[in-house]
This record gives sequence, C-alpha cells and structure tokens, in this order.
Amino acid sequence: MKNIIEINDITALELDVYARTSEVQLLRYNEPNPGLFIAESPKVIERALKAGYEPLSFLVEHKDLDGEAGDILARYPEIPVYTAEYETLVKMTGYALARGMLCAMKRRTLPSVEEICKNSRRVAILENIVNPTNIGAIFRSAAALHMDAVLLTGGCSNPLYRRAARVSMGTVFQILWTYFEKKTSWPEEGMKKIQNLGFKTVAMALRDDSYSIDDPKLLAEEKLAVILGTEGDGLASQTIADCDYTVKIPMAHGVDSLNVAAASAVAFWELGRKR
Repeated sequence: MKNIIEINDITALELDVYARTSEVQLLRYNEPNPGLFIAESPKVIERALKAGYEPLSFLVEHKDLDGEAGDILARYPEIPVYTAEYETLVKMTGYALARGMLCAMKRRTLPSVEEICKNSRRVAILENIVNPTNIGAIFRSAAALHMDAVLLTGGCSNPLYRRAARVSMGTVFQILWTYFEKKTSWPEEGMKKIQNLGFKTVAMALRDDSYSIDDPKLLAEEKLAVILGTEGDGLASQTIADCDYTVKIPMAHGVDSLNVAAASAVAFWELGRKR
C-alpha cells in the first residue's frame, strides 16, 4: 500500500499530533474552528468513522497492519499510515497503544442544547466531572441504558479525549451530546433552559429528603434530565436546590456512596426505561 510510511524519525513534525501535542492543544488546534482528537483502537476508530468523523492519518504497530486495522486502512488508501515496531511507538507516544492503532481525526461543530433535546425524552447532565475514565464509563452506560443524549457543563473533561473515548468503547460517537454554551451560566441559566424545554430535573445526591429512585411519580414523567455531579463533592448545593427532584440510591453494608460512573448506570437503568 502506497500510503504506508515507515517511521524513521520520531521527532518528525507530522507525528506531533501523536507524540507532542496535548489533549487541550488538539482541542484548540484549529481555533476558532473545531480542532482534532485522537481515537484509539480499531473498535473506537470504526465507530467514529461510521459516525462520519474525518480521519487525517493513522498510527499503527507493524503487527497490527493486518486484521481489524487492515480492514479499516483498506477503505482509506489515500490517508497516511505511519508505522513502526511496538518499542518505537511507545517511546514516541509515551503509552502502549490499545490494539496497536491510533487515528488523528477532525472534530465537528457541536450542536446546540436545543437541537440535542428536541427529540429526546431522557437526557443525562454531567456537572464538572473531570476524570476522563468516568466520562467514558458514563457515556457507555448512557448509550446502553436508554438515555437519548448527554449534556455537559463547562468544567467537564471532553468526551473525545483519547482515554474517555476508549473507555466508552466508542459510544461517544453513538449517542448525542454537547456542552452548555460558555455564555450560559450553570446552574442558573442552564437549569432554566432545560426546564423550559419541558424536562423535569433530577439531582442524584446523598440527601435524606429525597425520592426513591423507583418512585412512580418519577417514572411517569414524560421528560427527565438526570444530573450527576463531580467525583467526591457531588452536585453543587445550588444545583440540588434548583432541581425538581432529588434522588438517592439506597446503600447497603454501611457503604456511603458509589463512584459517579457506577451511580450513573443505576440511575439510567431505573429512570431511562420506558414504562
């Protein structure tokens, strides 16, 4: 294949996106236009491609040029494929490639909150969740357990960061999502916007004055927005106060709380199913 390029110099400029450009720099790569992101593993890359994201180049370990990676590469004969042995790629990127494959891709302009919510019945709202692993796990649960979309406040880690997208198994490309606009304050304006779009808001919080997660009143709501807070501190007190409902997941054996990703799976299963 003419587009296979052997890596002889790991300092080459065309490899910067894989080796010397941070996630934040990639995000801002083409400002004011959407930037770039790195997708990792054939499964994640395949789901991004099916969702219409445009590849710029591939980085593939020698032994993975065939198999799953080869099937993808064969469909893009004009896109550069940089390749080397495992040791060279680890030295260049600083980490082991999942299933031996990375892809630099173009981001797209995000839709508005109104567009996302137009045909949605159940949405998840993530408030300032900063851990990419948790973001990825929450997206996977949201896609699998009946959420129609995910909205993020400005303090959240980006769902297209490499680790978040990989942990999500590519579901970040299968479920609608967007950020609240920077000019929209949270929770004041953001909460009002969601409620004005017809959603009842549910704060997932460790409060005794709360509804049971299987309360018939909750399940009967036509539209619900399930709001989850940052690791450790949970939701801001103002967010809880502004919500229509507060819901607490019952605990056993003296356990005081769940990791936010685990809590999301419970909440989405209970509140997302059609009754």
